[in-house]
Amino acid sequence: MTETALMAINRHRLKHLANRGNKFAITTLWLLGRTNRLLSVILIANTLINALITALVTSLAITTFGHDDKVISIATAIVAFLLIVFAEITPKTIGAAYPEQIALPASIVLRPLITIGQPAIWFVNLFVNALLRLLHIDTTKKTNDHKLSPDELRSIVLEGGNFIAQKHKSILLNLFDLENISVNDIMTPRTQVEALNLSMPIADIKHQLTTCDHNKLLVYEGEINRIIGILHVRKAIVLLNQDELTVEHFRNLLNAPYFIPADTDVFTQLQYFQENREKLGIIVDEYGEIQGLVTLEDIIEEMIGEFTTSMSEETHSKPFDWNANGECLLEGSTVLRDINKCLQLNFPLNGPKTLNGLLLEYLQDIPEANISLKFHGCIMEIIEVQHQSIKVVKLIRNSDEISVK
Repeated sequence: MTETALMAINRHRLKHLANRGNKFAITTLWLLGRTNRLLSVILIANTLINALITALVTSLAITTFGHDDKVISIATAIVAFLLIVFAEITPKTIGAAYPEQIALPASIVLRPLITIGQPAIWFVNLFVNALLRLLHIDTTKKTNDHKLSPDELRSIVLEGGNFIAQKHKSILLNLFDLENISVNDIMTPRTQVEALNLSMPIADIKHQLTTCDHNKLLVYEGEINRIIGILHVRKAIVLLNQDELTVEHFRNLLNAPYFIPADTDVFTQLQYFQENREKLGIIVDEYGEIQGLVTLEDIIEEMIGEFTTSMSEETHSKPFDWNANGECLLEGSTVLRDINKCLQLNFPLNGPKTLNGLLLEYLQDIPEANISLKFHGCIMEIIEVQHQSIKVVKLIRNSDEISVK
């Protein structure tokens, strides 16, 4: 029972108890750190007792019934049955079911037994070690068998049940995913980025500053790929009352832009934001073209979910779901990861990031409106196409068949 309980006990729970000063847990850890001596003392004592019981019963049978082979066979069978039921299966089942309740108290008895039985343990281990060397088995190497991998940690969180609040569980699982997604997955794409063009007339610049929905704006000259800085709108508003306002006044308020390579994983970028004391990064591809931007807020929302910000409702992504008819109307720019989360679909994420990109890749053409196809568990009907991109798509629940019409 003790042997099974010691082998089945949760090592991480045991270390937690030991760190809190539990003497039983400390002793148990000490024993588990000397597994060969622990198993030796348990198995030596267990084997001796079983052999002694068998010998006593056989002796009693011979004394009572004489040297009758049938009686000795029956006595041996009865002893074997009793040992299997009461000394093997039953106690080991109990030990596996209640490892902590059995192993911790038993450790107080086993530790002095190891000291007392040291001569016998040493003698037995002489032969055991010789056999292990003959089989080329090295038991002295340190292993990491009890160190948890990220996938094992994920499983522990998922199986946490009522011990972990659902919100905490969701945050932990999202944290594990940060290394598996890139900034491209959570960025605001270039077409949705509000930026200020210093090549515009001063009147247009003033109008944009007084109507913008953001505290910071990307600033460029002539073409969006020529980013020259980041403008704090609150600082710029102070200048609007000046009579002779020029572009140079705004240029003097700019902070240096912070560029991020595309495909940087989100967890790494979170560390970079911390190290560089930045909150906003501009994502560029291998050719230096602007792809979009990502903020510290985007990463935090990826971990804990969306929260209320100063951003207007129009620019902030809204949740969506199937309606009563099993339909959902989406913009082509909707991110595939959000679709998979909200609609419980399984669109591939290793290619295009948006619904528009997925459809264009699959069709290998810029389609016209009123085209529908069955793809990955639903029907997708293209409602509107504008400026060489798909603007509106209707998703309808369906089977996994794939066809185009």
